[in-house]
Amino acid sequence: MMGFEWLRPAAFLGSILYAIIGVIIFWLAFVIVDKITPYDLWREIVEKQNQALGLVVAAMCLGISIIVAAAIH
Repeated sequence: MMGFEWLRPAAFLGSILYAIIGVIIFWLAFVIVDKITPYDLWREIVEKQNQALGLVVAAMCLGISIIVAAAIH
């Protein structure tokens, strides 16, 4: 029974809650970075196919995700 400890309702709902909080914090951080840059990130990456900016944004997303995960853990 010890192997199914994560299946308890309190642990399961807590994990879901932390996942939702993490996604919201990540989304807010991305919106803030998008607002402080001098151009529209989405249009530059998707419409203009700016691969260099896409790589920078991907690295930023990974960094924010690691910070949020460490803060929640």
